[in-house]
This record gives sequence, C-alpha cells and structure tokens, in this order.
Amino acid sequence: MSEKSLDQLKRMAVFAEVVAAGSLTAAARRLGMTPSAVSQHLRQLEQALGLALLHRSTRRLTLTEAGERYHAGCAAMLAAARAAEQALVRLRDEPEGELRLAAPVGFGSLLASALAPLRGYPRLTLRLLLDDTLIDLIDARVDIALRVGELADSSLVARKLGSMPRQLCASPAYLAERGWPAAPQDLLRHDWLASKPNSSNNVDMLELLGPSGERETLRLEGRVQASQVTVLHALAVAGWGISMGVSEDDRKALAEGRLLPVLPGWRMADLPVYAVTPRRGEQPAKVRYTLDLLAAWFGGEFKSAADAA
Repeated sequence: MSEKSLDQLKRMAVFAEVVAAGSLTAAARRLGMTPSAVSQHLRQLEQALGLALLHRSTRRLTLTEAGERYHAGCAAMLAAARAAEQALVRLRDEPEGELRLAAPVGFGSLLASALAPLRGYPRLTLRLLLDDTLIDLIDARVDIALRVGELADSSLVARKLGSMPRQLCASPAYLAERGWPAAPQDLLRHDWLASKPNSSNNVDMLELLGPSGERETLRLEGRVQASQVTVLHALAVAGWGISMGVSEDDRKALAEGRLLPVLPGWRMADLPVYAVTPRRGEQPAKVRYTLDLLAAWFGGEFKSAADAA
C-alpha cells in the first residue's frame, strides 16, 4: 500500500471521528489534534473525492448525501481497526487462543497439575505435543517447549525453571532375586535399563557422587533399551532391571514402594529443566502466564514433592 493510500485511510478515520463527535473541536480532543489540523484532513479528503461530505455552520455539522453514503464505510473501517486493537489487547493481557506446548512424554501427569489454572480461561485451548525426541519449534508452531538437561547453543530463548532429581531404582522383586548393590561397581553385575535405543553406542555413562564427596564414573551397557521414560518406568516396575528414575511416575512409585531406591547414599546431579521459546521480545499473555505457572511449579510444589520423596 502506497503512502498516499495510507494518508487517505487516516483522513477517512478522521472523518468518521468528526461525525461521531459532532464537531471539529470535540473530534480534535479525541484525536489529540488541533481543530485546524482536523479541518485540513477533511478538506484534503473532499478534494481527493471531488465531493463535499459535510455541511458546516457555526452551530453544527451535517452530512451531505455523499457524506452519508461514505460515512458508513469509514465508520466500519474505524470500528474494525478498534476491534483488531482490542483483540490484541486481550491477547496481550489475558490468555486466549491456542497454546502449543511440547514436552517429554513423562511430563504428561506433571503438566496436568502444573497447568491446572489455565482451565479458568475459556478462550484458551491447549495443544500438548508429548515426544521424547526434539521437535522443530518453528515448523511445529510451538509456543513453549520443555527441555531436560543441558542445552546446546541455539537461537532459541531459554528460561531455567528448576531441576529434577534422579534416583537409581528397581522393583522389590528384582532386588529380592538379584540382590542389593552395595557399591557403585556392583551395578556392573546387574541388568541396566538404558534410554538410548537409537544410538549406535548403547553405553550409558553414569556419574555418582558418594556421601563423603567421592566420585564414581561407570560405563553401563543396557540389557534393555527404550526411547520413552514411560516404557523404562514400566520395565523397572515389572522387574527387568535397574533404571535411572527421573519421571513423575518413578517418583510416585518410589513413594508407594513399587520401586525402591538403589545405592541411596550415592546421588546423581539433578537434571536442569528449561522452558524454551522460539522468539525474543514481547510474548502474548498465554505464553507469559504459562511460563510463570511452570516456574512456580518447578520451584515450589514439584520441588517440595520431590524433596519429600
């Protein structure tokens, strides 16, 4: 659209405002302009159209026949512009529209609780994309992605939400059958449930920190490998071997006794959890509000539950 066309749209908006206000002076106050500037816009509009739009008198303004016909379109244009602005104000100030959130599969039940306050926004719909493989945020039109572990350098914007504890665990039945590991080296004689089935290297490097500050690094070959933490959880509960418990399901199973902690005196470093967004700058309310909910969850209720477990 040319600059001339944009000037014409502005004059149309001024004309509609003058009719709505009933006088040049009142319209000037609404528009933050001087009366002479408003009058100039009207003259230029009439000159461009080749028709008079208003009858001017010292007491009032009245529309000409051409003005009546033209005003309907100008008023509709101004109303549409204001409606568009209001829609953006709502988008900025109140969660609405579709929120697309990507996360690992094991985050399903956690998100159901963490995002519960979003139910109070009827104009907001939620699309959860749960996958343990990384997806392209731009191609999938993702607003927020949750990523676990250290992030590779990228153009994405990351906000650290908190961290997730990890605990070696196994089922009571497995430990009754195979015995309890007493030291990290004992893990080499146990069945390990690994999480890299698509890797050419099926070895997990496990780093453990001891109660007195000692450090052990083990190369564990997986007897069973799976790409999703939900599957690893089911295998551990079913007695297939020892796994690295990190999911919400693992945490609940440990609290309920369906899984038992292995080498409880040794710990692994917590996994950082990040919320990643594809763009910088101002975000709509749905993204800002959801990020705050997630930060509060990982820093508050989730941390308290994890510490209790």
